[in-house]
Amino acid sequence: MKPVLSYLQFSFIMLFLFAGILSAAPRKNTTQIFQRVNEPKEQAFNLLIPRGWQVEGGIFRVNPLAQGGPSQSIAAKLDFAVKKDQAGSVMIRWLPDVLYYDARMSPAGQMGLFPQGSNYQGMTVYNLMPALEFIRRIAFPYAHPRAQNVQIVEQRNLPKVAGSYQQRMRALVPMIDYSYDAATITVTYQEGGQRYREKFMCVIESWGQAGAGMWGNKETFYIRTPENEFANWEAVFGIIQNSVQINRQWLVGEIRGQAQRGEIAIRTQQEMQRIEQEISTHRQRTNAEIHNDMFLTLTDQEEYVNPFTNQVETGSNQWQHRWTNAGGDVIYTDQEDYDPNSDINLNRSGFQRTPVRKRFPN
Repeated sequence: MKPVLSYLQFSFIMLFLFAGILSAAPRKNTTQIFQRVNEPKEQAFNLLIPRGWQVEGGIFRVNPLAQGGPSQSIAAKLDFAVKKDQAGSVMIRWLPDVLYYDARMSPAGQMGLFPQGSNYQGMTVYNLMPALEFIRRIAFPYAHPRAQNVQIVEQRNLPKVAGSYQQRMRALVPMIDYSYDAATITVTYQEGGQRYREKFMCVIESWGQAGAGMWGNKETFYIRTPENEFANWEAVFGIIQNSVQINRQWLVGEIRGQAQRGEIAIRTQQEMQRIEQEISTHRQRTNAEIHNDMFLTLTDQEEYVNPFTNQVETGSNQWQHRWTNAGGDVIYTDQEDYDPNSDINLNRSGFQRTPVRKRFPN
C-alpha cells in the first residue's frame, strides 16, 4: 500500500505551484476585506475569504463498507468551496483526491474480471488517464452535472508543475517511482441560467509498478466567475488560495490515524491478493476445461468416471449411456431402460453406469 502521507500534508504545500497559473489582475480603486475562517468539519485548516462570502463542504471520510473496499478510507478527503453567494457565481472549489485502478496491470484484470467501471477494493476501475482527459471525463462532470453548452477555450499541459511534484515526492518517498501529469483547461458553459468562465487544474499521480495499477487525481480545483468578469477576480482567488494554514494538531492526528488505517488496509490487500490468485487459478482451470472439451468434441469423445476405480476414462460420445464392470468390460447404449445385468445374452454381471465427469467449476 501507499506510504502514509496526508492528503493535506502535501496537497496544500503544492498550492503555490498553481498560484503562478492565476495571472495577477490590475489593482482596483476598491477595498476588499478578508477574514480568516476554519474548515467547518474538522478544523483541519483555516484560510482567508472575502468578508460576506461563505464556505461549503470540508473534510469527509469514506466508509469502506459502503465503498466496497478500504482504498478510499485511509486518508481524509476534501471537497471544499469558497463562494461569493449561495449559487457560487464567483467560486473556488477543491475537489477530493480519489484513487482509481487500472486493471491492465493485474493478472485478473487481464483476464477480463475487472471491466471498466467496476469496483476493485473501493476503487473504480479506469485505465490511467492524462490530466486533460481526467478533467474532461471525470472532474468537470462531477463538479457540474447540469452544465450545458460547454466550450473549451484553452487546454494545456503543465510539465513544470508535474516535474516539481515528482521531484518533491521522490524526496519524500524515494522507494516508490511515482509519475505525474498536470494540466489546466479553461471552459465556458451555462448553468442555472448564467454563463460562466472557469479554469480547471489537475495533477494525475500514477503509483507505477509498486502500485500495481493504482492511480489518482491530486490538486484538482477550479475557479469560476460570470463569463465576462474573470479578470476582475483572479487576484482575490490568489489571496484565498495562498492563505491556507494547516492545523498542526489535526495533521498529527490524521497521520497517526492513517498509519493505523494503512495497517488494516495492508492486511486487506494481502487477503485480496490471495483471493485474486484463487480467481486466477480458477480461470486457468476453467480455460483448461474449455480446451479439453473442444478436443473431446473434435474427436467425438467424452470423459467418464469409472465407478470401480474412480479414475477418469476417455470413451465415445456417440451413445447416451455407458456401462462398465470390475473386469473392464464396457457397454454403450442409447436405450434408457437397458440394464446389462439382466441381459441373458451377455453372461456377465456387476455392471454399473459410468457417469460423465463433472466439469469445473460445477
